[in-house]
Amino acid sequence: MADPIAQFKIKPLVEISLGGVDASITNASAFMVLTVVSITAFLVMGMRGRALVPGRWQSMAELSYEFVAGLLRDNVGSEGRKYFPFVFSLFMFILFANMIGLLPYSFTVTSHIIVTFALAMTVFIIITLVAIARHGVKFFSYFVPDGVPMAVMPLMVPIEIISYLSRPVSLSVRLFANMMAGHTMMKVFAGFIVPLGFAGILPLGIDVLMVGFEFLVAFLQAYVFTVLTCLYLHDAIHLH
Repeated sequence: MADPIAQFKIKPLVEISLGGVDASITNASAFMVLTVVSITAFLVMGMRGRALVPGRWQSMAELSYEFVAGLLRDNVGSEGRKYFPFVFSLFMFILFANMIGLLPYSFTVTSHIIVTFALAMTVFIIITLVAIARHGVKFFSYFVPDGVPMAVMPLMVPIEIISYLSRPVSLSVRLFANMMAGHTMMKVFAGFIVPLGFAGILPLGIDVLMVGFEFLVAFLQAYVFTVLTCLYLHDAIHLH
């Protein structure tokens, strides 16, 4: 049976060394570039016609735009409009990376925690800078809950700080774990199909169902990551 973890191994495609530093093009970096190219092609081709009555591609591009704009409007308010390019880029990258990873012989970049942690840390740093830029020193009042007795403050403040600092960890682990677990299970069931012969129709059926389920998970994980980003942005802007 094939190793279900082998699909996550990063392999060099073009070996490059710059001053002793390994700058090789790997399957992970190649698929990240492919993700960006796919998003660009989807949006450019979809909006190229700019028809008053949109076709299928334009409708999908406009739906993507309206979906993320709606998330920002509902979770952040009108003040979130200026952050739309960042949130939209984040959602589209995660969604396309997840979906591309479901294609045969592809590579799922979001199944690596270094990628998801980099995305989460980008969100964390940008939102923290936004909060400090808008509120200055008042930003630190976020760690002092309203209505809490002073006697409890020495306990509550460290808890609030730890909770805030754990955001990039929870964001990254949630996305990485869901994508890796789903792909691993699909590979495990696929490994039983041929060895079981005729009885392999059962794991084949399960795998087919899991493919459909994974498409749903791919969208939901992009959605959850984006919604949490919007909620964190709301806290940074309104400090509550």
